[in-house]
Amino acid sequence: MANVCVEGPAVERGEEILTPEALEFVADLQTRFGAHRDALLAARATRRAEIAAARTIDFREEGADVRAAQWQVPPPPPGLVDRRVEITGPTEPKMAINALNCGANVWLADLEDANTPHWRNVVGGQVVLRDAVRRTLAFTAPDGREYRLRQDGELPTIVPRPRGWHLPERHLLVDGEPTVGALVDAGLYLFHNAREQLERGSGPYFYLPKMEGALEARLWALVFDHAEQVLELPAGSIRATMLIETIPAAFEMEEMLHELGTHATGLNAGRWDYLFSVIKVFRDAGAQFVLPDRGAVTMAAPMMRAYTDQLVSVCHRRGAMAIGGMAAAIPSRRDAEANARALAKVTEDKTREAGDGFDGSWVAHPDLVATCREVFDAVLGDRPNQLDRRRDDVAVTPAQLLDVAGVPGERTMAGLRSNVEVALRYLAAWLGGNGAVGIHGLMEDAATAEISRSQIWQWVHSGAELDTGETVTEELVRRVVAEEVEGIGALENLDDARRLFEQVALADEFPDFLTLPAYELID
Repeated sequence: MANVCVEGPAVERGEEILTPEALEFVADLQTRFGAHRDALLAARATRRAEIAAARTIDFREEGADVRAAQWQVPPPPPGLVDRRVEITGPTEPKMAINALNCGANVWLADLEDANTPHWRNVVGGQVVLRDAVRRTLAFTAPDGREYRLRQDGELPTIVPRPRGWHLPERHLLVDGEPTVGALVDAGLYLFHNAREQLERGSGPYFYLPKMEGALEARLWALVFDHAEQVLELPAGSIRATMLIETIPAAFEMEEMLHELGTHATGLNAGRWDYLFSVIKVFRDAGAQFVLPDRGAVTMAAPMMRAYTDQLVSVCHRRGAMAIGGMAAAIPSRRDAEANARALAKVTEDKTREAGDGFDGSWVAHPDLVATCREVFDAVLGDRPNQLDRRRDDVAVTPAQLLDVAGVPGERTMAGLRSNVEVALRYLAAWLGGNGAVGIHGLMEDAATAEISRSQIWQWVHSGAELDTGETVTEELVRRVVAEEVEGIGALENLDDARRLFEQVALADEFPDFLTLPAYELID
């Protein structure tokens, strides 16, 4: 039996989660699959080097038989047949209750990008999930205001998102070594809630982030198969939707669904992490891969249209759900004009997604649920989804997926300043334990900081020229950072955020994930 040691500080009600039996289950997952995960991370580096050498990427030859064969994923399970509106947010009690009460179809309970992996958040999030599954979640704010789950009607289906394969959990050691964060998050949730969810007519469902190909999906399938056997769950009852948020994964969508097999339910299309991946993978590939201001890269850009068209086409050919990206706007209840602009933008984005065949989409704020629902209701009518809508008109080429040079927009000083300021504000909050942060009317998570610092790294190393005529250099970035820090003023953790930002934006070698050095700065 493995030696399990909890190194993290005490967490309120943590004993309900970190039971000997639950820890033994997680340790078993770590022992069986930890080395497999390590090998896949090493394979990522090899794959990146291959792509860098070729300065391109193509659909993989070894996946040709899977792409040509006739197969489908299982039908959507109970609670995931109608996913027209999904709300995302961290597993913080107040936000969780608001998400569960807002009328969405699905709550993406985010243990990943919207969550700082402080040990108190890792364990506290599992407490919230345990209570939410049993409909006992409650919260009393410091001002005495009480938050309770509504008792009328159905609540959204709960779908946690564990951490990506790359993140460790140093507060839980197995045989003296840190565990895999993804196995901790998924393992604790499954142990405490899988059977309860099934008995309630739902099931243990997940969103799976940050994967880069079919072999990584296969590992999740192995984990789920083993968990079902150990926990005596029906085969195929654990179901998952994968986020296609890396450029290598965009070329392996079908293979990933095939490898996840009986556990596969759908794919999701995002933006910031996808663009972050484009920069990371093609950082040495020349000027044709240098993006304009991140704000200029909309989902209507040709390369992004190719990506979403491919995703919907693959999903519906294989019987899987296609879920659209995030509406990050935070509606204003004080500024009617600003609110109208935000809702108009959300309506435009969701109208494009519904028209393209997506089965549902994400929002970040309860006040956007009605807007998203109205758009999808108009397209779906009485149908729960658009799985019957094939996109046989789609024939996406590698050149279309990689058409970075075709993205309209400029590289501007305003864009540089925005990247610096937003990243600093977000990282300061993240270091303090808050992974979902409202900044300038948008709900931001770690993906925003990643694309912001990655874009600056790319501009520095490509010698990009701004609209002002200035070339982006390390010296220019440091000057802008100093000016933005002064403009922000007093903000907790700002000095640490500045050092972290400069470390990941101005390093000689590109850091794969900013959350790895950031993790070393938190308890």
